[in-house]
Amino acid sequence: MTAINFPGEPRRRGTNLEKWGWIYMRASGVVLLVLIFGHLIVNLMVGEGVKAIDFGFVGGKWADPFWQWWDVTMLWLALIHGANGMRTLVNDYTNPGTTQKVLKGALFAAAAVLIVLGTLVVFTFEPCPAGSPADLLPSFCPAV
Repeated sequence: MTAINFPGEPRRRGTNLEKWGWIYMRASGVVLLVLIFGHLIVNLMVGEGVKAIDFGFVGGKWADPFWQWWDVTMLWLALIHGANGMRTLVNDYTNPGTTQKVLKGALFAAAAVLIVLGTLVVFTFEPCPAGSPADLLPSFCPAV
């Protein structure tokens, strides 16, 4: 299908970022449904349910790279999905200019910081750090 150009209208070239943002929202929404319901089922329904969720549960879960990547994927998709939704609201309710640029910059910065910090937490989480006093370690850590 070819685009229709009206007389005097410049031809648009390049990537249509709004279209790709719209597609991302739909695709990430579907993937997030799977990730979130999988997360809820494993954490709340399998085993002892919500009573079992504690520091040891998280430590055991994040010892497996599968669950690390599951949670990081959920984190990234959710934060980018939410930031893109907020970007759309900023576009809809502000006039183009300084205010819009500042708000979009703040959204980008907040999402970037949260993504970096969340990813670091998941991949550097160590429930049994070496050299820690035994009385501060969880019960599942081996005695040193």
